[in-house]
Amino acid sequence: MTGLEELAELKRAARNGGGTPEATERQHARGKLTAHERIAVLLDAGSFCEIETLRRHRATGFGLEAKRPHGDGVVTGWGTVHGRRVFVYAHDFRVFGGSLGEAHAAKIHKLMDLAATAGAPLVSLNDGAGARIQEGVTALAGYGGIFIRNTRNSGVIPQLSVMLGPCAGGAAYSPALTDFVFIVRGIAQMFITGPDVVRAVTGEDVSQDALGGADVHATASGVAAFVYDDEESCLADVRYLLSLLPSNNREVPPRVQSADPPDRPTDRLLTIVPADPREPYDTRDVIAEIVDDGEFMEVHAGWATNVVCALARLNGYVTGIVANQPGSLAGTLDISASEKAARFVQTCDAFNIPIVSLVDVPGFLPGVGQEHGGIIRHGAKLLYAYCNATVPRVQLILRKAYGGAYIVMDSRSVGADLSYAWPANEIAVMGAEGAANVIFRREIDQAEQPEQVRAQKIKEYRNTLIHPYYASERGLVDDVIDPRQTRAVLSEALDVLQHKHADLPSRKHGNPPV
Repeated sequence: MTGLEELAELKRAARNGGGTPEATERQHARGKLTAHERIAVLLDAGSFCEIETLRRHRATGFGLEAKRPHGDGVVTGWGTVHGRRVFVYAHDFRVFGGSLGEAHAAKIHKLMDLAATAGAPLVSLNDGAGARIQEGVTALAGYGGIFIRNTRNSGVIPQLSVMLGPCAGGAAYSPALTDFVFIVRGIAQMFITGPDVVRAVTGEDVSQDALGGADVHATASGVAAFVYDDEESCLADVRYLLSLLPSNNREVPPRVQSADPPDRPTDRLLTIVPADPREPYDTRDVIAEIVDDGEFMEVHAGWATNVVCALARLNGYVTGIVANQPGSLAGTLDISASEKAARFVQTCDAFNIPIVSLVDVPGFLPGVGQEHGGIIRHGAKLLYAYCNATVPRVQLILRKAYGGAYIVMDSRSVGADLSYAWPANEIAVMGAEGAANVIFRREIDQAEQPEQVRAQKIKEYRNTLIHPYYASERGLVDDVIDPRQTRAVLSEALDVLQHKHADLPSRKHGNPPV
């Protein structure tokens, strides 16, 4: 056999990763693609360039010396998505259950370093059984190397984690350190301690899916930003999200010229949002009316549903949208909503994505559970995120904005570049009913007709302090606009602010209320 023939044979075996045909059949029987099949779906056809295909572990003992497959259970390399460079690694569950050993980790470390050097996004396709027990502490050290690179690359290059199989123990922390987590129902689980440990320690009997399945992390824990029923649709949305992100923090997201005119009238907004501030509606209908072609990608759609976070294009500019959701908990801000929105604002700021905040908020959610759970600390996370953001920031008050929640939702006082409001807006410390009951309590209680006096005082307070033009008269709102001109006004604002530059004070880093 010539050297070229030997090389070709080695490469062929390496591409198979040591996985037997039987192992491939078992993978498919679970409804799962193999590592190379997943990469082929993710990347542009024919663009994948694999590296370290011949890497093998050096461990001995516990039978490892008898099994040394090329690749060591992980596929690493780069390719393109919509013609733009992307780095990717994929665990191969067919080999050692996708478990991480010293050589396996070294391949991932090298790829992460290359992604940072090249200034390109990193996508991890996770399907592994955790640390390779037979390799002991060297496997654990391998995870430490991944975690520190996740952290150093945070806010420098986009990092996306795609959960396509089990992810247990310390392995779960790498996805948690990345920018976005995708997860597929039925085949993926994430947990620190598995069902057996939970049962042994607490006596609770729980299945893997009930403990750490896709829906748990998409609705309860907030770990997963996106959830899917199959791998193909999941990977298609990974491609779409990458098209909305810059390659690194030194670039802006790619702008796409839209056939949707920036000055398109938004007449439907007159009927989507009810005049009664207590009547609910779906703020996603407002977003769809404003953005290009009505298309947006909602992040954490199933978690903390009282606030909506989405990526969309507005006049071709990729834009992050934070919107209160009156259809859930009346649009109040609570612990989870504050964390969700804060994380989203930080992500947008890290990757030069302007932020539009659509405000219709009655306040923070009251209750003993919220106060004891730390709503002060968690609400401060959102406040910190907005105050710290240097990207273009535009606020639009749709209907009401009361109390501290108004300030937190990117008011002019915390640094919004431009603030607009619709004509029926109400900006105040609290609603007129609550304010009148506090200010005029004694007068109302002593009146012969208290309800009549209460109604009179509510009207008086509303006409004095909550009328739609009070804030604009004091420069806290730049303009009160016709709802039908919302898209045109926001498009113009983003165009004006596209070259915004903001200087930050010299410091090692801030100390946010984490």
